[in-house]
Amino acid sequence: MSKFLSHRYPRTLFAAGALILAGSAPTALAAPVPLLEPLTLITDTPVADARTAARILAARRYASFWSTGDAALAQAALAPDFTDRTLPAGRAQGTQGPLLASATMRKAIPDLHCEIEQMIVAGDRVVVHLHFRGHFSGVLQNGAPQDSRPKQTQGHGQAIDFIATDIYRIKDGRIADNWHIEDNLTLFQQLGLVAQ
Repeated sequence: MSKFLSHRYPRTLFAAGALILAGSAPTALAAPVPLLEPLTLITDTPVADARTAARILAARRYASFWSTGDAALAQAALAPDFTDRTLPAGRAQGTQGPLLASATMRKAIPDLHCEIEQMIVAGDRVVVHLHFRGHFSGVLQNGAPQDSRPKQTQGHGQAIDFIATDIYRIKDGRIADNWHIEDNLTLFQQLGLVAQ
């Protein structure tokens, strides 16, 4: 029998647990930003536990950053020595990588947003299953940053709908490490970069 217990909490209890930590967050946000809430939350300890609440808060901030593009959320969620353990080619390591990746995505998909479909918290790890949606109505810069003549692809309002799964290691209430996988085949097909 597993030592871990699964808990599913209504959003009001979840929000209360996150508010407990709001005053002791490692980085204060300039203005209150509504954070995404997971549709399903499973934890190995009660949400009211301060360490669990801190892990949930970091994950909610980071998902909300991807949903809004608000750099302050990423900076509040990520540790100063943040490491992307599945770093895509051409992306900068550290906090700068996600900030630039989000800006690139927002130029191509200005209405990009996501939902946290599932969040699983166990020990110092948080797993999030994100569902992204939007419309490719902007311009996508193709190619690595070092390319002298990167290609640009103009969107025509194509619907974007793909998923991503991340595993975070949380240290001192912030994401220290991230392992992630995105459904890039679906995304690239929707962007018109790969044949369907």
